[in-house]
Amino acid sequence: MPRYFFHLRCRGKEVRDHAGADFSDPDHAWEAAHAAARDLMQSEPAADVNWLTCLFEVTDAAGEIVFELPFSEAVDSAPNPN
Repeated sequence: MPRYFFHLRCRGKEVRDHAGADFSDPDHAWEAAHAAARDLMQSEPAADVNWLTCLFEVTDAAGEIVFELPFSEAVDSAPNPN
């Protein structure tokens, strides 16, 4: 099963995901990134972060970018239909 890494980027700062997580395909990784973005915004509202300026840069095990998910896309949006 492919491993995906969810690197968090906010205002020029980056938190690297060194562990990653296994998902069957990019669509499932997208769903996980979407859920994680929503969870962060809901569970850490008092953090000194404008979550709407953050994004997940999701890479594969080779370090290639699979997709980027701006947190602004996770606000009041329906899950990916795929």
